[in-house]
Amino acid sequence: QVQLVESGGGLVQAGGSLRLSCAASRSIFSINAMGWYRQAPGKQRELVARITSGGSTNYADSVKGRFTISRDNAKNTVYLQMNSLKPEDTAVYYCNAVVVSLYEYDYWGQGTQVTVSS
Repeated sequence: QVQLVESGGGLVQAGGSLRLSCAASRSIFSINAMGWYRQAPGKQRELVARITSGGSTNYADSVKGRFTISRDNAKNTVYLQMNSLKPEDTAVYYCNAVVVSLYEYDYWGQGTQVTVSS
């Protein structure tokens, strides 16, 4: 089991920055991959950024060059630094953890709202 707690959402003007944090209840060394997803009203949840236990990252095309995912193993925390925010980045952002053992298990945080005003 992995509990995930997100923080750092809020209201920001276009062009501004926010940093989201996702604290895991256990060592993230044991988690195969962690990522951030977002869901805007009326839209499907989409992958924003992902980082594996080996440090490999991938990003949605819409956020490349603006967002950076990183991890602090000592704090069991993954971050999403969001710069040059746009109104279309407005969504609920969810932290995700994938643990692969005999099966693949997905864990989700409760979500944090990010609102970017124009």
